[in-house]
Amino acid sequence: MDSDKAEGKVKEIAGKVQDAAGDVLGETGTQAVGKARELGGKAQLLYADTTEIVRNKTVDSPLSALAVAAGLGFLLGAIWATANSTPPRSYPKRYRGDDQ
Repeated sequence: MDSDKAEGKVKEIAGKVQDAAGDVLGETGTQAVGKARELGGKAQLLYADTTEIVRNKTVDSPLSALAVAAGLGFLLGAIWATANSTPPRSYPKRYRGDDQ
């Protein structure tokens, strides 16, 4: 078991316990913190599973992983270039017609 998975599972269980304690004691603050901790643990488990899947797919077919990385790089570069382009020029008043 990966350390991220173990830590995520511990956080999820601790969150469930804290949520239950808050429910029994009637403390909504403790209950909310417990739910947040539980969701954080689930997110960490999901992250660990996703990284494991990506790692395995990369080992199985490195050329496909390289193609995906190149495609993402191209897409991000195109977005970056579009975002940093100069705004369109504003024409002087004499070319726009009667603005008065």
